[in-house]
Amino acid sequence: MRSITASDAKNKIGRLLDMAQAEPVRIQKNGRDVAVIISPEDYKRLPEGARKVNPAVEVLHMKSLTQWVKVYEALAE
Repeated sequence: MRSITASDAKNKIGRLLDMAQAEPVRIQKNGRDVAVIISPEDYKRLPEGARKVNPAVEVLHMKSLTQWVKVYEALAE
C-alpha cells in the first residue's frame, strides 16, 4: 500500500485518484494514518458490514456540510 501526505493528497487529488485505481492509498497527517482511499471495485469487494457508515460519522458529516456549504459550493464551481 502506498502512502501520501494529507497536503499532497489535497494538492494532487487527480494523482491520488489515479493511484487508488491501482491499489489502496494511505493518507497520513503528522505521521499518522488518517484515511485510506480505495477504488470503487475494491469497495464493492468489501463485506456488506464493512461498507456501512457509523451513524456518528453521518451526524458529523451533516454538521460539516451545514457549516461549510458555501465553501464546498465555491470549490465545486
